[in-house]
Amino acid sequence: MAAGLGRSRRRRSGVERATVSAGRMPRSSDTLWDIAVAQVSKMNEDKESEDLEIKERSVFFLGSKSGGKTTIILRFLDRDEVSKPTLALEYTFGRRARGHNTPKDIAHFWELGGGTSLSDLAQIPITVDNIRTLSVVLVLDLSLPNDLWPSMEKLLSVTKDHINKTINELGKNDSINVNEIKQRTWKTLQKNHPDWELVDPFPLPLVIIGSKYDIFQNFESEKRKVICKTLRFVAHYYGASLLFFSNKSETTASKLRSVLNSLAFGSDRSKTVSTEYNKPLFVPAGMDSLSQIGSPPAGEVDLGKINARNPIDLWKKVYERLFPCEDTKEFKDILDPAKCPQYAELEVDVMRSQKDQELQQYKRNSSKLWKEMEFDTYGR
Repeated sequence: MAAGLGRSRRRRSGVERATVSAGRMPRSSDTLWDIAVAQVSKMNEDKESEDLEIKERSVFFLGSKSGGKTTIILRFLDRDEVSKPTLALEYTFGRRARGHNTPKDIAHFWELGGGTSLSDLAQIPITVDNIRTLSVVLVLDLSLPNDLWPSMEKLLSVTKDHINKTINELGKNDSINVNEIKQRTWKTLQKNHPDWELVDPFPLPLVIIGSKYDIFQNFESEKRKVICKTLRFVAHYYGASLLFFSNKSETTASKLRSVLNSLAFGSDRSKTVSTEYNKPLFVPAGMDSLSQIGSPPAGEVDLGKINARNPIDLWKKVYERLFPCEDTKEFKDILDPAKCPQYAELEVDVMRSQKDQELQQYKRNSSKLWKEMEFDTYGR
């Protein structure tokens, strides 16, 4: 009898907790049906409240100069526009409704132009306010394999530094969210994954896109194989998703849209995997392994004789033996945005021209005055 009474008390205690969680105090007349109805009602209210909240995410695009970043963004947003060169840092946005009569979610898109030459501007879209919902997309031009590694290394290094500084700044006042960010970087890799101890995930969600696949597919078979293996390793090492894209291929565009929808609007990630080097690569984060990728394609070179600090450094040295870094002229090729026809504006340009003339006159007057002062000094 006592045991039965104890079970009854425990049941009632559970009922009270369930009723309180449903948003009202328990009543002695409540039946199990009343409690269930109240619980479902509370869940629906929470869902409606969540649906009414506008969700915002940010996606930061960077990569090879003229690598196709703008084309990718326009393709994803279904904008029928002619892409123009990005001179510095540009911003646009997209919206998508979750359902009928619900607010539209907003995705903020930042695009860094100039390849590696303007990498310091990466600090602008990386802020304490958006760091929790920010993703990074690195676009690499597959048609320029000699420039692939230096562009990737420089841009990821600079971006990672800005991200870590921002996370540290956030941690001064919000350690809980910082811990969530750090834990999220490992979620793409299961704890029982054989490479758990061998990788170093990027601090934020990262996607690597190999662009201009239509040109790349015409490369020699061995070259394609080396580039594919190397990019698979880099993506796996950083816990990133990897895909190849061509604006002339609807198949690659469909997979691109799936990945960007996941970053921009929180859609479910695709789990399709394609690792054949004769086809466009598509490897979602956490779906690859070092055993499947294989060793660096060193050819006749003895890997044991290559002095490397870590796995990423080893792959770099092997890759650059096959595709040595070439000197680039990125700094020389950058145009002055004030003189670019893309940003022409009559009133502003007229005023700018006037100010340029005033500046030149000031320089001439200053030079003349300085020479007179020197002459007067020597005369004394």
